[in-house]
Amino acid sequence: MRQRSLIAITAALAAGALTLTACGSRDDNGGGSDSGNGGTTVVIGVDAPLTGDLSALGLGIKNSADLAAKTANKEKFVEGVTFKIEALDDQAQPSSGQQNATKLVANDDVLGVVGPLNSSVGESMQKVFDDAKLVQVSPANTNPSLSQGQDWQTNKVRPYKSYFRTSTTDAIQGPFAAQYLYNDSKKRKVFVIDDKKTYGAGLAATFTAEFKKLGGKVVGTEHINPDTKDFSAVATKVKNSGADVVYYGGEYPQAGPLSKQIKAAGAKIPLVGGDGIYSADFIKLAGASGTGDLATSVGAPVEELPSAKEFVANYKAAGYKEAYEAYGGYSYDSAWAVIEAVKKVVEDNDGKLPDDAREKVTAAMQDVSFDGVTGKVSFDEFGDATNKQLTVYAVENGDWKDVKSGTFTG
Repeated sequence: MRQRSLIAITAALAAGALTLTACGSRDDNGGGSDSGNGGTTVVIGVDAPLTGDLSALGLGIKNSADLAAKTANKEKFVEGVTFKIEALDDQAQPSSGQQNATKLVANDDVLGVVGPLNSSVGESMQKVFDDAKLVQVSPANTNPSLSQGQDWQTNKVRPYKSYFRTSTTDAIQGPFAAQYLYNDSKKRKVFVIDDKKTYGAGLAATFTAEFKKLGGKVVGTEHINPDTKDFSAVATKVKNSGADVVYYGGEYPQAGPLSKQIKAAGAKIPLVGGDGIYSADFIKLAGASGTGDLATSVGAPVEELPSAKEFVANYKAAGYKEAYEAYGGYSYDSAWAVIEAVKKVVEDNDGKLPDDAREKVTAAMQDVSFDGVTGKVSFDEFGDATNKQLTVYAVENGDWKDVKSGTFTG
């Protein structure tokens, strides 16, 4: 999330080792190991880009999931179970994500996975996890096809029962941005750009459909190569198109330089994107000319949610070096959803993990419901979040400021 100062709420996590002394144990192959303290260790895998251009978001995901595990241990939330995190770096590459999925499946102690960040990476992991009946909860995937199938616009079919997410989808996010630009900002001519990736292209498509439906005009479209940082040719096209706004489907490493170069070409118009550009790093890359650029992101502003105050304070007290960024609250809630499902399975099996723990945890996830950092956390028949709230943010004075929250009405 934006690198603003965290709310000054004094709270601290207990320091030192967090261990449980309850006597729970597991049957062989039950998906947990003896923790050495008379209990069972359950591993929650985390997959995210921990290095590279998107590492700011990825490290926020890892740290927030880690905080959930530490909090569960401190509270002895699941009697006899100690949670730990195993975080793997996918470098935002589908091939790496698939390899990581295979590695996590091979570890019998892993009963759930938080991640990944990128929809394209999530797509590459789904079958691996589903074949192993290992539940996956993404805090950040927004492409609708992951949960509703490739033909989601006409025939929604859930491809994988093991896939869930706490973020809302681009079926809502793209149109929400279109409504804001057309109705609130009175924009009528848009130039649409995307990076050809699963997330970016999908987001741009849902935005475009709604903007045109409202009466707006698409005066130009372009696809960029995300491996380059020279967008001068595209910037010139934008300038010549007469657009009064640019919509970009993609992520901040490209969006920042793209915004800067569009302004340098003489088009003094805002660049607007989805949650993939909602990062402090976008502001750094866009520079001073990025003032007025906009981003939508899932949920309400974490700092302003009463339900998030404890998370914000505890994250600060835990001393993580990196900010929790756009998906911190959703990552915490994703990990906590796994913890809730494990709790249900353990309680239903006389205080221990059953032989088929993975399958049982995946089944239990469908009915998980709790008050989380981001609000009410539960899942619909597709494994999608039932919380459909979104927020529009604008760059002001070198920071992201929320300008409108609400739900998409379509």
